Amino acid sequence: MESNGKRVDRDGKAVGYATAPVLWGEAGTNGQHAFYQLIHQGGRLIPCEFITCIQPDFTLSEDHHAKLLAHCFAQSEALMRGKTLDEATDELAAAVLSAPTFLAPYKVFPGNQPSTTLLLPRLNPYTLGQLIALYEHKVFALGVLWNVDSFDQWGVEYGKQLASRLLPMIEGRTPAIGLDSSTAGLVAACAKTA
Repeated sequence: MESNGKRVDRDGKAVGYATAPVLWGEAGTNGQHAFYQLIHQGGRLIPCEFITCIQPDFTLSEDHHAKLLAHCFAQSEALMRGKTLDEATDELAAAVLSAPTFLAPYKVFPGNQPSTTLLLPRLNPYTLGQLIALYEHKVFALGVLWNVDSFDQWGVEYGKQLASRLLPMIEGRTPAIGLDSSTAGLVAACAKTA
């Protein structure tokens, strides 16, 4: 996100498009309870990647890893396939305790949500290095396509400039003057607890 999060291209002109995806993630099935719902039905296109290994790092129970693989593959399939209103209505009608069909619209998913599943043989230094190289290359290639400099970081530098001005104020070595009201309030709150 840092490398390609740019609003100006290599020619100094404003770009008219988003230049970097927002990245987040979660290990295992925890993601199902954190953000998968947003990806499935949130109303915006969110490309995603699933990374999993054929062999587990360690064995918890006989079927634990197989269940994790099944959930990973099922999420990517659900994103691809989706579910139509007719499918949702039929599913509700066929339920053991027939559910009311007014629930059908809530069970509709558009599908055609882009995802990639990377299936590694096992997580080890070699495959981890491959992943790092893949993402480094991806950042560079996207920077070329978007015509942005993936290797400058002027926004981060600006934050460092402001931090060097604020540190003596937070430490109480200089008065907290010339600050906006929000930053002044944060500095003052730190001074009260010091």
